[in-house]
Amino acid sequence: MIARGSQLFLPTLREDPADAEAVSHKLLVRGGFIRQVAGGLWTLMPLGWRVHRKVEQIIREELDAFGAQELLMPVLTPAELWEATGRISIPELFHLKDRIGRDYILPLTHEETVAFHAREIRSYKELPQIWYHFQTKDRDEPRPRGALLRLREFIMKDGYSFDRDEAGLDESFQKHSVAYTRIFERCEIEAYEVAAESGIMGGSGSKDYLAPTGSGENTLVTCENGDYAADLEIAQGRPSSPEFPDELPEPQEVATPGQRTIEAVSEFLGVDPRATAKAMPVVTDGRVILALVRGDDRLNEMKLLEALGEDFRPAEQEEIRETFGASGGSIGPVGASVEVLADEALREGQYVVGANRDDVHLRGVQAGRDFEPRFADLREIREGDACPECGGHLHLQIAIEVGHIFKLETKYTAPLGATFLDENGSEKVLIMGSYGIGPARMMAAAVEQHHDEQGIVWPRSVAPYDVHVVALPGVDEQAEETARVLDEAGADVLLDDRDQRAGEKFADADLIGIPLRVTVGKKTLEDGAVDVRERKSGEERRVPIGELGSVL
Repeated sequence: MIARGSQLFLPTLREDPADAEAVSHKLLVRGGFIRQVAGGLWTLMPLGWRVHRKVEQIIREELDAFGAQELLMPVLTPAELWEATGRISIPELFHLKDRIGRDYILPLTHEETVAFHAREIRSYKELPQIWYHFQTKDRDEPRPRGALLRLREFIMKDGYSFDRDEAGLDESFQKHSVAYTRIFERCEIEAYEVAAESGIMGGSGSKDYLAPTGSGENTLVTCENGDYAADLEIAQGRPSSPEFPDELPEPQEVATPGQRTIEAVSEFLGVDPRATAKAMPVVTDGRVILALVRGDDRLNEMKLLEALGEDFRPAEQEEIRETFGASGGSIGPVGASVEVLADEALREGQYVVGANRDDVHLRGVQAGRDFEPRFADLREIREGDACPECGGHLHLQIAIEVGHIFKLETKYTAPLGATFLDENGSEKVLIMGSYGIGPARMMAAAVEQHHDEQGIVWPRSVAPYDVHVVALPGVDEQAEETARVLDEAGADVLLDDRDQRAGEKFADADLIGIPLRVTVGKKTLEDGAVDVRERKSGEERRVPIGELGSVL
């Protein structure tokens, strides 16, 4: 097909949007691919929608290849389905009522709806079933940002599997893992499959697909030797060893007047911050629990949530003083009347901790001797930590989550009564998996990974057009012939026939980032050839118009 620039709605900009930080935000707006309607609400303009549809088609082809079936479920969902699964109180949900007062949800995922449909599966002979759709999702996101990175409304491919047992779920899970790897390869997006937290989705396990970029909401952790990758939320690593003072036979009190931070205490006492312990009291189910990490570490809230098995909140100052008899900067585990949950790094060595008296700390405190904690992995790893697999250095990169797959087990099928009869006639609950991938996020990731100072450098598989024909003044007939030859060779062609200066046309071509630029100029009148330039490499060659099919 041939699209004409003179007819195409393509509002390019020369300057970055004032509020844009992410490269993808800047270039997709400047290139006329997207426009904002309100916070977290973006329109995919004609060029942007073409990219989105190409990403969709690649996803569709890879899922169809292993027998997944496409359907389409409605956005508007009866609230009683969400009440049945207990997810009705999720704060990110949009709630609404119809004209007679019935409650509905605008879902951010479709587990409830698909489990409702799975109730029509009767027999084990119908299993496995794998369904997917591309549908609009709505999320009451409190802090939308980064254009396509954190949206309030977006299209997602969510897929679902139904199996008779765990072995079947494992097989369906693996099929999606292989397909997702192929999808990202075809879109030329570097993405890592990593273990991840399941969050509000629940279930027994999940894997994230993280694309390292300059912007994003996730942090990808990888080993320099290539044998470990994880999301920061659950990543494990070995910290560097502290320089401990001489050991003491028992804790020793030391006055620390006005020293309420790890930095202040360690400097005041002349000890390595790594030889101190940081106490963070939290409240869960009405109980105060003391979380303990090394002084130089940060508490990873997702790991703490996993260790506690239930939600928590930071303890308030009044609760801290009532429980420990001191303010937050002077509390510690020795003599505490609450459960102590300590990070694994505190198993060995003696540390400086709060003495549960204002302006007093304890030297030489040793876990197991001076207090009895429950140990768990609580720390957030840092750049340079040792890999848990090989000991190599760990590297942290900002990343975009482009996909997530979950083993949901019976979390949704059991409350919604989705069962089947096995070969013995016994009723069993369907075992379910969920598989999400975001085409818009993939667009953003592609731009983050493929751009230069001039603009976007689209991979050909997802580019809005294959070839950008730039027609300079006085060669209209030759430009039309060039576009026709490329079209007949099977290329999607954007013919820039606008009445604009050559410099503006070239700048737009670089900004839009179509893989091949073909320039038709006055020299074409002499030799019947055109200049073919590869956007990625910048290499340029002269090609006769009649031979253009060979460059595709």
